[in-house]
Amino acid sequence: MPERFRGEVISVIPPEETADHELEPAMEDLAASRSILVCRRGGAPSLLELLWALLRRDPIEPVTVVADLDAEPVAEGDEVTTTIAETELAGVYTAAAPVTVDPS
Repeated sequence: MPERFRGEVISVIPPEETADHELEPAMEDLAASRSILVCRRGGAPSLLELLWALLRRDPIEPVTVVADLDAEPVAEGDEVTTTIAETELAGVYTAAAPVTVDPS
């Protein structure tokens, strides 16, 4: 079931660079000609939120989104919004709608 997703991009792997990374075969198949975005769910945390997470020992859990980025370039540090659909890989989703960069 698709869900709305908002997050901060931690890393971007364009399709032409997927061979440079050691991806699982299932991930390679899923990403074939699409970009891989590793994101932090909810967007960029404030300094207070980071401190509170550190004190609670609550680590940042990355979310991997495989998406077509034809319309809008995405860079590390951007906050993005899209609709995602779960895949059979744990923590990996596909973008079911265009990825939009939120204005800063």
